[in-house]
Amino acid sequence: MAEAKKTSKKKAEKEAELIVEAAPVAETEVTENVEAVVTPEDDATQAAEAAAVEEQTTVEEKRGTAATAKAGKRSAKAVKESEEHLAKEARKASGEVAEAKPKPVKPARSRLERRGKNFRKAAEQLEKGKTYPLAEAVALATRTSTTKFDATVELHVRLGVDPRQADQNILDNLVLPAGTGKSIRVAVFDDEKAAGADVSGVDMLTKQLDKGEINFDVLVATPTQMPKLGKYARLLGPRGLMPNPKSGTVTTDIAKAVSEAKAGRVEYRVDSTGIIHLGVGKVSFSAEQLLSNVNAVITSLKVNKPSSIKGVYFKTIHLSTTMGPSITVDLASTN
Repeated sequence: MAEAKKTSKKKAEKEAELIVEAAPVAETEVTENVEAVVTPEDDATQAAEAAAVEEQTTVEEKRGTAATAKAGKRSAKAVKESEEHLAKEARKASGEVAEAKPKPVKPARSRLERRGKNFRKAAEQLEKGKTYPLAEAVALATRTSTTKFDATVELHVRLGVDPRQADQNILDNLVLPAGTGKSIRVAVFDDEKAAGADVSGVDMLTKQLDKGEINFDVLVATPTQMPKLGKYARLLGPRGLMPNPKSGTVTTDIAKAVSEAKAGRVEYRVDSTGIIHLGVGKVSFSAEQLLSNVNAVITSLKVNKPSSIKGVYFKTIHLSTTMGPSITVDLASTN
């Protein structure tokens, strides 16, 4: 009986050992079976997902291509520029942008070099920094004219005056001995006809001025008719055509005013910088004619010298032609 119990006990222990040893094997076999079953399904699923992702990517690329417009923000050019801009900003942020190289600066050309070919050729006849006697300057002015038309000879006199002072605001008129070389159209604002006038009559001139028409170079009026011209001051004033007693265009002697205007009466006034600019003839004039006109202007300026001027009165005198070079006149030759 005791032996039977021992035998059953040993048998039970052996079975327990067999169960313990068999358990990992069974578990391993189950795991292997599960892996063998699950792995193919997972691979198929992953393959299906990869195909779906690829298909979706292709569709999105096609949609993106279709969404690219010919112009505007979605155009290929705009997209490319946007990408380049973003890349540039990224490089700037990272400090990879190289410093811009300074552009070479060309030396500035002189004033003479910027002039036209004809002007430079004419300027070669003049010596830089030299002052010429008046007679020689007049002759040079006619030789250095660069225009094909009959150019005007201009006189530019810089005076030592202050135009802001009432007594130094020089204004006068004179008749040039050789004339101006221009055909002057004279209008008379008066009912009486004047010999030599191109246009006359109050009613006729009023109708023209109401329309803004100006068909004359000099306007002469009598003192009694001047109030009627007051409303045309804005039209005539800026053009220097408003009659003025100082210029001899407001007078009772209409015939004399017309003859002087036709003969070459000119008016000069100092500008805000103290310079007087005045045409004294044409290039077609002879040297003697031009010289007589220039001397007449200089004499008139000397007569009108303000008594308050204590220093130098004539600072510089220049002669030039229309679009021609400037010639400096020796002040000693004008005395």
